[in-house]
Amino acid sequence: MLFSHLFHPQKDLIPILERQAGLLTQSAKLFSLMQETLDPKRWKDTFQEMRSLEHQGDALLTEFREQIAQIVSMRTGPRREFTAISMAMDDLLDVLKDCSNAINIYKPAKIDDQLKELTRIILGETLAIQQMMSLLGEIKNNARAISLQADRVKELEHDADEAYEAYVGHIFSEEPDLREMTKYKNLAELYEKATDSGKHVADCVRILVMRFV
Repeated sequence: MLFSHLFHPQKDLIPILERQAGLLTQSAKLFSLMQETLDPKRWKDTFQEMRSLEHQGDALLTEFREQIAQIVSMRTGPRREFTAISMAMDDLLDVLKDCSNAINIYKPAKIDDQLKELTRIILGETLAIQQMMSLLGEIKNNARAISLQADRVKELEHDADEAYEAYVGHIFSEEPDLREMTKYKNLAELYEKATDSGKHVADCVRILVMRFV
C-alpha cells in the first residue's frame, strides 16, 4: 500500500510533525503569558524563548525535508501534501514569533481583553493541531476524529474574524491616543493572521485525509 511507506521505522514522518505541533503549542502558551503582564523585561524574555522555539522549528522543517527526500517510493501527491502540512506549521510558528516581537517592540500601554481573547483562540487552534498530528499515524481509522479537530480550527478562526472586526471598531471609537490605537490595530492584525495560519494548517491536513479515506 502506498501509505504504508510513510511508516517505515527508519523513515517515519509523523513524529517530526508531532514535534512541530508541540512547538506550536509551547509557543502559543508562552504568547498567552505575554498577555498577562505589562513588564517590558518579561516581554523581552518571552520573545527570546519564542524565537528559540522558532529556530527549533526551522531545524525540524529541515529534518522533515531530508527525511521525506529519502522515501523514494512516495509518489508526488502524498509528498506534496505532507510537505504542505510541515511548511504550514512552520509558517504559523513564524507568525507567533512575529506577534511576540510586536509586543516587545510596541510596548503597548495595556493588553485589552479582546486581544487576550484572540490569544485564547490561537492557543485553542494549536491544541487542535497537536491533536490532529497525534492521530495521523492511523489516518484511516482516525479520519473522523481528525476532521472534527479541523472543523474546530475552522470554527475558532471564524470566531477570531468576528473578534478582530469588533475590536478594530472598538479601538477606533474608544481609544483617544492615536499612537496607542495604531499599536493595538497592528497587534490585532498580527493575532488574526496567526489564526488564519492555524486554519491553513488544518486545511492542509483535511486535504491529506481526503486523499487517503
